[in-house]
Amino acid sequence: MLSSSAAAAPAKRRAPARVLPGFNLTLGYTLMYLSLIVLIPLSALVFKTFTLTWDQFWTAVTGPRVMASYRLTFGASLIAALVNVVFGLLVAWVLVRYQFFGKKVVDALVDLPFALPTAVAGISLTALLAGNGWVGQYLEPLGIQLAFNPNGIVIALIFIGLPFVVRTVQPVLEDAEKELEEAATCLGASRWQTFSKVIFPSIAPALLTGFAMAFARGVGEYGSVIFIAGNMPMISEITPLIIIGKLEQYDYAGATAVATVMLVASFILLLIINGLQAWQRRHSGAPA
Repeated sequence: MLSSSAAAAPAKRRAPARVLPGFNLTLGYTLMYLSLIVLIPLSALVFKTFTLTWDQFWTAVTGPRVMASYRLTFGASLIAALVNVVFGLLVAWVLVRYQFFGKKVVDALVDLPFALPTAVAGISLTALLAGNGWVGQYLEPLGIQLAFNPNGIVIALIFIGLPFVVRTVQPVLEDAEKELEEAATCLGASRWQTFSKVIFPSIAPALLTGFAMAFARGVGEYGSVIFIAGNMPMISEITPLIIIGKLEQYDYAGATAVATVMLVASFILLLIINGLQAWQRRHSGAPA
């Protein structure tokens, strides 16, 4: 029988075992790693840009070729992202709602642009769409040229951006409550009404997130574009190629100036994506 003093003594609580070190140590390593990998290179980019005067900076980032590259890069990325919203939703819908032979193969092919080196993607698209390519040899006599012009850039960006939309929308469709669709159908709603009033509001946040991610990827894409773009100044020259050209001319300050503009645009896109993801979590009821 336990003594009263032993019974009164509070049981000692064992501290939970931690797999990783304490907060202070892990936070220190995290900040050090991010500084070495991200913050220091980006700060070097900004500091190099500060060697320019304001007039020199403005001239470097607003030259005619640079402005034309901005319009092409952001415009082609926007068009490609809009196309991917439509067809990415269609692909995700088929993969979630239907069973068919070869479904796993199709599902794996969606991730191919993730695994495929971008240069390989560019060369493959060029071999397919060029004037002597498998498809281009039949389209070019009809006056349809898809390679070595802005059309090729849009096609390349569609190729690399499709998985972002599919993989963002697909889990939301899988978690959607089919009972709501059945209830809408029982109440006399048409297919379009069921989609627009029941399904679309639930997937809209994920669709916007996928659009923003595809757009951001397109803005920074280089490898898959340069082979099919033609790289003609003022016509099919993207902004990353402008930066490479300035580096080859040893204009490091001009290259960092243009890169800083793209960096600011990337940060803005990142904030938009994070905001859309937070909105999606609130909309779905998941913890933030």
